[in-house]
Amino acid sequence: MLALVAKALLSGALIAAIAEIGKRLPTVAALVASLPLVSVLGMILLWHARPDAENMARHAEATFWYVLPSLPMFLAIPAMLRAGWPFWLALALGCALTVVLYMLMAHFGPRLGIRL
Repeated sequence: MLALVAKALLSGALIAAIAEIGKRLPTVAALVASLPLVSVLGMILLWHARPDAENMARHAEATFWYVLPSLPMFLAIPAMLRAGWPFWLALALGCALTVVLYMLMAHFGPRLGIRL
């Protein structure tokens, strides 16, 4: 239970740090947010729980393929905001786009030989 609380606190601290940095330096906050910190921490914790090289390799590879469908959101949201759309609507539509693209990746990825 203590490990779970520590993981949650660390994750929360990363999010809070990005939000605080973003108040003053939005580009730096974007850089920090774009770093694969969550993925790296997840891999460290997964390795600690199950030190299996093949499991870790599959996890890292699937993470790569699932990052790709999330990228269009980071272009769609600014485009909508610049076009005058309300923030919450742009965010919701950007997230919906990502969910649809994730579903497409999950459906078509294995058919294209991508191991997810």
